[in-house]
Amino acid sequence: MKNLALKVYYKLMNVKDSFTVLNNKLVKFIIKPPLVRKTDETLDKIINDKCSVSRYGDADFGIMCKRSLIYQTFDNNLRLRLKEIIKSDNENHIVCIPDVFGNLGRFTDNSRLYWINYLSLNRHKIYRMLDMKKQYYDAMVTRLYIDYKDKSNAGERFLLFKKLWTNRDIVIVEGEQSRLGIGNNLFDTARSIRRILCPSTNAFAKYNEILAEVKKYDKSSLILIALGPTATVLAFDLSNIGYQAIDIGNIDIEYEWFLQKAVEKLPIKNKYIGEIPNGTEVEGIVDMRYDNEIIGRIV
Repeated sequence: MKNLALKVYYKLMNVKDSFTVLNNKLVKFIIKPPLVRKTDETLDKIINDKCSVSRYGDADFGIMCKRSLIYQTFDNNLRLRLKEIIKSDNENHIVCIPDVFGNLGRFTDNSRLYWINYLSLNRHKIYRMLDMKKQYYDAMVTRLYIDYKDKSNAGERFLLFKKLWTNRDIVIVEGEQSRLGIGNNLFDTARSIRRILCPSTNAFAKYNEILAEVKKYDKSSLILIALGPTATVLAFDLSNIGYQAIDIGNIDIEYEWFLQKAVEKLPIKNKYIGEIPNGTEVEGIVDMRYDNEIIGRIV
Protein backbone atom coordinates (compact mmCIF):
# COMPACT_ATOMS: atom_id res chain seq x y z
CA MET A 1 0.00 0.00 0.00
CA LYS A 2 2.85 2.36 0.80
CA ASN A 3 4.46 1.82 -2.63
CA LEU A 4 1.10 2.31 -4.34
CA ALA A 5 0.54 5.57 -2.44
CA LEU A 6 3.97 6.82 -3.51
CA LYS A 7 3.27 5.98 -7.15
CA VAL A 8 -0.04 7.86 -7.03
CA TYR A 9 1.67 10.84 -5.36
CA TYR A 10 4.43 11.08 -7.98
CA LYS A 11 1.88 10.72 -10.76
CA LEU A 12 -0.18 13.60 -9.34
CA MET A 13 2.97 15.70 -8.95
CA ASN A 14 3.88 15.08 -12.59
CA VAL A 15 0.38 16.07 -13.66
CA LYS A 16 0.60 19.22 -11.54
CA ASP A 17 4.02 20.15 -12.95
CA SER A 18 2.88 19.46 -16.51
CA PHE A 19 -0.16 21.69 -16.01
CA THR A 20 2.04 24.46 -14.55
CA VAL A 21 4.45 24.31 -17.49
CA LEU A 22 1.58 24.36 -19.99
CA ASN A 23 -0.05 27.29 -18.22
CA ASN A 24 3.19 29.29 -18.21
CA LYS A 25 3.79 28.47 -21.87
CA LEU A 26 0.34 29.86 -22.72
CA VAL A 27 1.04 32.98 -20.64
CA LYS A 28 4.27 33.52 -22.60
CA PHE A 29 2.40 33.65 -25.91
CA ILE A 30 -0.80 35.37 -24.77
CA ILE A 31 0.44 38.10 -22.42
CA LYS A 32 2.85 40.79 -23.53
CA PRO A 33 6.03 40.66 -21.38
CA PRO A 34 6.85 43.45 -18.90
CA LEU A 35 8.74 46.53 -20.07
CA VAL A 36 12.39 46.14 -19.03
CA ARG A 37 15.14 48.51 -20.12
CA LYS A 38 18.37 46.88 -21.32
CA THR A 39 21.49 46.55 -19.15
CA ASP A 40 23.37 49.51 -20.66
CA GLU A 41 20.28 51.73 -20.49
CA THR A 42 19.94 50.81 -16.83
CA LEU A 43 23.58 51.56 -16.13
CA ASP A 44 23.30 54.94 -17.88
CA LYS A 45 20.18 55.76 -15.86
CA ILE A 46 21.91 55.02 -12.55
CA ILE A 47 25.05 57.01 -13.39
CA ASN A 48 23.44 60.01 -15.10
CA ASP A 49 20.44 60.45 -12.79
CA LYS A 50 22.15 59.32 -9.56
CA CYS A 51 19.02 57.40 -8.66
CA SER A 52 18.52 54.75 -6.01
CA VAL A 53 18.07 51.15 -7.08
CA SER A 54 16.02 48.20 -5.80
CA ARG A 55 16.60 44.93 -7.65
CA TYR A 56 14.39 41.85 -7.82
CA GLY A 57 15.63 38.40 -8.74
CA ASP A 58 14.61 34.81 -8.17
CA ALA A 59 15.36 35.17 -4.44
CA ASP A 60 12.99 38.12 -4.01
CA PHE A 61 10.32 36.40 -6.10
CA GLY A 62 10.78 33.33 -3.89
CA ILE A 63 10.04 35.32 -0.73
CA MET A 64 7.00 36.85 -2.47
CA CYS A 65 5.81 33.29 -3.16
CA LYS A 66 6.22 32.44 0.55
CA ARG A 67 9.40 30.41 0.12
CA SER A 68 12.51 30.43 2.30
CA LEU A 69 16.02 30.93 0.97
CA ILE A 70 19.36 29.54 2.07
CA TYR A 71 20.16 32.92 3.66
CA GLN A 72 16.69 34.29 4.45
CA THR A 73 13.81 32.34 5.96
CA PHE A 74 10.34 33.39 4.89
CA ASP A 75 9.12 36.56 6.60
CA ASN A 76 5.63 37.85 5.82
CA ASN A 77 6.55 41.47 6.55
CA LEU A 78 9.38 41.18 4.04
CA ARG A 79 6.97 39.67 1.51
CA LEU A 80 4.54 42.58 1.95
CA ARG A 81 7.30 45.18 1.56
CA LEU A 82 8.59 43.49 -1.61
CA LYS A 83 5.05 43.44 -3.04
CA GLU A 84 4.69 47.15 -2.27
CA ILE A 85 8.02 48.26 -3.73
CA ILE A 86 7.84 46.28 -6.98
CA LYS A 87 4.86 48.40 -8.07
CA SER A 88 6.19 51.70 -6.67
CA ASP A 89 6.87 54.72 -8.83
CA ASN A 90 8.97 57.13 -6.80
CA GLU A 91 11.16 59.93 -8.08
CA ASN A 92 14.89 59.22 -7.90
CA HIS A 93 14.30 55.48 -7.41
CA ILE A 94 14.09 52.70 -9.98
CA VAL A 95 12.85 49.14 -9.67
CA CYS A 96 14.84 46.49 -11.53
CA ILE A 97 13.73 43.00 -12.56
CA PRO A 98 15.69 40.51 -14.70
CA ASP A 99 15.49 41.16 -18.43
CA VAL A 100 14.76 37.49 -19.12
CA PHE A 101 11.17 37.47 -20.37
CA GLY A 102 12.06 37.66 -24.07
CA ASN A 103 15.07 36.55 -26.09
CA LEU A 104 17.70 34.72 -23.99
CA GLY A 105 20.25 34.30 -26.75
CA ARG A 106 22.86 36.55 -25.12
CA PHE A 107 23.26 34.22 -22.14
CA THR A 108 25.50 31.18 -21.70
CA ASP A 109 23.87 27.78 -22.10
CA ASN A 110 23.73 27.23 -18.33
CA SER A 111 22.17 30.61 -17.64
CA ARG A 112 19.72 30.36 -20.54
CA LEU A 113 18.54 26.89 -19.46
CA TYR A 114 18.18 28.10 -15.87
CA TRP A 115 15.83 30.92 -16.89
CA ILE A 116 13.88 28.73 -19.33
CA ASN A 117 13.23 26.20 -16.57
CA TYR A 118 12.54 28.86 -13.96
CA LEU A 119 10.03 30.73 -16.10
CA SER A 120 8.31 27.52 -17.18
CA LEU A 121 7.26 27.16 -13.53
CA ASN A 122 7.01 30.79 -12.40
CA ARG A 123 6.24 33.17 -15.29
CA HIS A 124 2.54 33.56 -14.47
CA LYS A 125 3.25 34.12 -10.75
CA ILE A 126 5.80 36.82 -11.56
CA TYR A 127 3.51 38.59 -14.02
CA ARG A 128 0.84 38.79 -11.31
CA MET A 129 3.34 40.49 -8.98
CA LEU A 130 4.22 43.23 -11.48
CA ASP A 131 2.59 46.39 -12.71
CA MET A 132 2.58 45.41 -16.37
CA LYS A 133 2.27 49.08 -17.40
CA LYS A 134 5.30 50.15 -15.38
CA GLN A 135 8.75 50.84 -16.87
CA TYR A 136 11.23 48.50 -15.18
CA TYR A 137 15.01 48.38 -15.46
CA ASP A 138 17.37 45.42 -15.67
CA ALA A 139 18.28 43.69 -12.39
CA MET A 140 21.15 41.99 -14.22
CA VAL A 141 22.96 45.35 -14.22
CA THR A 142 25.12 44.12 -11.32
CA ARG A 143 25.69 40.73 -12.99
CA LEU A 144 27.93 41.97 -15.75
CA TYR A 145 30.11 39.02 -16.58
CA ILE A 146 29.61 35.34 -15.83
CA ASP A 147 26.19 34.71 -17.43
CA TYR A 148 26.96 36.29 -20.81
CA LYS A 149 28.28 34.46 -23.87
CA ASP A 150 29.93 37.66 -25.11
CA LYS A 151 32.00 38.98 -22.22
CA SER A 152 33.85 41.63 -24.21
CA ASN A 153 31.79 44.53 -22.80
CA ALA A 154 32.27 43.60 -19.15
CA GLY A 155 35.42 45.66 -18.57
CA GLU A 156 33.85 48.84 -19.95
CA ARG A 157 30.71 48.32 -17.87
CA PHE A 158 32.70 47.87 -14.67
CA LEU A 159 34.57 51.10 -15.44
CA LEU A 160 31.24 52.90 -15.86
CA PHE A 161 30.05 51.59 -12.52
CA LYS A 162 33.24 52.83 -10.87
CA LYS A 163 32.36 56.36 -12.00
CA LEU A 164 29.42 56.22 -9.63
CA TRP A 165 31.60 56.23 -6.52
CA THR A 166 34.69 58.04 -7.81
CA ASN A 167 35.63 60.77 -5.30
CA ARG A 168 32.58 59.96 -3.16
CA ASP A 169 32.27 58.78 0.43
CA ILE A 170 30.62 55.36 0.37
CA VAL A 171 28.97 53.32 3.08
CA ILE A 172 28.82 49.59 2.33
CA VAL A 173 26.01 47.72 4.08
CA GLU A 174 26.82 44.04 3.68
CA GLY A 175 26.59 40.58 5.14
CA GLU A 176 29.31 39.88 7.67
CA GLN A 177 31.28 37.64 5.28
CA SER A 178 30.61 39.45 1.99
CA ARG A 179 33.70 41.72 2.13
CA LEU A 180 32.96 43.75 -0.98
CA GLY A 181 36.07 45.11 -2.66
CA ILE A 182 38.51 43.32 -0.38
CA GLY A 183 41.31 41.75 -2.43
CA ASN A 184 40.52 43.77 -5.58
CA ASN A 185 40.44 47.40 -6.76
CA LEU A 186 36.69 47.76 -7.30
CA PHE A 187 36.30 50.68 -4.88
CA ASP A 188 39.77 52.20 -5.12
CA THR A 189 38.41 55.40 -6.70
CA ALA A 190 36.14 56.16 -3.73
CA ARG A 191 37.17 59.01 -1.42
CA SER A 192 36.44 56.92 1.66
CA ILE A 193 34.90 53.57 2.56
CA ARG A 194 32.93 52.77 5.69
CA ARG A 195 31.24 49.44 6.37
CA ILE A 196 28.22 48.33 8.36
CA LEU A 197 28.34 44.57 8.85
CA CYS A 198 25.03 42.74 9.12
CA PRO A 199 23.99 39.10 9.63
CA SER A 200 24.83 36.87 6.65
CA THR A 201 21.52 35.05 7.20
CA ASN A 202 18.06 36.40 8.09
CA ALA A 203 19.19 40.03 7.93
CA PHE A 204 15.60 41.26 7.71
CA ALA A 205 15.06 40.29 11.35
CA LYS A 206 17.41 43.18 12.18
CA TYR A 207 15.95 45.59 9.63
CA ASN A 208 15.05 48.45 11.98
CA GLU A 209 18.51 48.35 13.57
CA ILE A 210 20.21 48.35 10.16
CA LEU A 211 18.14 51.30 8.94
CA ALA A 212 18.82 53.27 12.12
CA GLU A 213 22.57 52.64 11.80
CA VAL A 214 22.69 53.86 8.18
CA LYS A 215 20.75 57.00 9.08
CA LYS A 216 23.64 58.10 11.32
CA TYR A 217 25.65 59.02 8.23
CA ASP A 218 25.48 62.05 6.00
CA LYS A 219 23.03 61.98 3.09
CA SER A 220 25.80 62.94 0.71
CA SER A 221 27.26 59.45 1.21
CA LEU A 222 26.55 56.80 -1.40
CA ILE A 223 25.00 53.75 0.24
CA LEU A 224 25.89 50.42 -1.38
CA ILE A 225 23.92 47.43 -0.10
CA ALA A 226 24.63 43.71 -0.54
CA LEU A 227 22.10 42.00 1.71
CA GLY A 228 19.77 39.83 -0.35
CA PRO A 229 16.06 40.81 -0.36
CA THR A 230 16.69 43.09 2.63
CA ALA A 231 18.73 45.30 0.29
CA THR A 232 15.71 45.70 -2.01
CA VAL A 233 13.68 47.20 0.83
CA LEU A 234 16.50 49.21 2.40
CA ALA A 235 17.40 50.96 -0.86
CA PHE A 236 13.77 52.03 -1.29
CA ASP A 237 13.37 53.34 2.27
CA LEU A 238 16.67 55.23 2.17
CA SER A 239 15.77 56.84 -1.16
CA ASN A 240 12.60 58.18 0.42
CA ILE A 241 14.59 60.11 3.05
CA GLY A 242 17.15 61.63 0.68
CA TYR A 243 19.95 59.08 0.27
CA GLN A 244 21.23 57.58 -2.95
CA ALA A 245 21.15 53.89 -2.09
CA ILE A 246 21.91 51.05 -4.47
CA ASP A 247 21.17 47.38 -4.07
CA ILE A 248 24.58 46.49 -5.48
CA GLY A 249 24.06 42.75 -5.16
CA ASN A 250 26.62 40.52 -6.81
CA ILE A 251 28.87 43.10 -8.43
CA ASP A 252 31.94 42.30 -6.32
CA ILE A 253 31.76 38.56 -7.03
CA GLU A 254 31.16 39.25 -10.72
CA TYR A 255 34.21 41.52 -10.69
CA GLU A 256 36.29 38.77 -9.07
CA TRP A 257 35.23 36.32 -11.81
CA PHE A 258 36.00 38.97 -14.44
CA LEU A 259 39.51 39.48 -13.07
CA GLN A 260 40.08 35.72 -13.07
CA LYS A 261 38.61 35.35 -16.58
CA ALA A 262 36.43 32.60 -15.10
CA VAL A 263 34.10 30.67 -17.41
CA GLU A 264 31.96 29.25 -14.61
CA LYS A 265 30.92 30.31 -11.12
CA LEU A 266 33.76 29.61 -8.71
CA PRO A 267 34.19 30.02 -4.94
CA ILE A 268 36.09 33.18 -4.00
CA LYS A 269 38.40 32.84 -1.03
CA ASN A 270 37.09 34.58 2.11
CA LYS A 271 33.83 35.75 0.46
CA TYR A 272 30.30 34.47 1.02
CA ILE A 273 28.51 33.26 -2.14
CA GLY A 274 25.07 31.78 -1.55
CA GLU A 275 24.49 30.47 -5.08
CA ILE A 276 27.25 27.87 -5.53
CA PRO A 277 28.27 24.68 -3.68
CA ASN A 278 30.61 25.40 -0.73
CA GLY A 279 30.25 29.13 -1.38
CA THR A 280 29.01 29.74 2.17
CA GLU A 281 32.03 28.09 3.80
CA VAL A 282 34.05 31.22 4.51
CA GLU A 283 37.14 31.67 6.65
CA GLY A 284 38.13 34.72 8.65
CA ILE A 285 40.63 37.25 7.33
CA VAL A 286 43.38 39.41 8.74
CA ASP A 287 43.25 42.77 6.98
CA MET A 288 43.90 46.00 8.89
CA ARG A 289 42.44 48.20 6.16
CA TYR A 290 39.20 46.20 6.18
CA ASP A 291 39.01 46.26 9.98
CA ASN A 292 39.48 50.04 10.02
CA GLU A 293 36.61 50.50 7.54
CA ILE A 294 34.08 48.79 9.84
CA ILE A 295 32.12 51.50 11.64
CA GLY A 296 29.02 49.52 12.60
CA ARG A 297 28.11 45.92 13.32
CA ILE A 298 24.58 44.55 13.65
CA VAL A 299 24.46 41.07 15.20
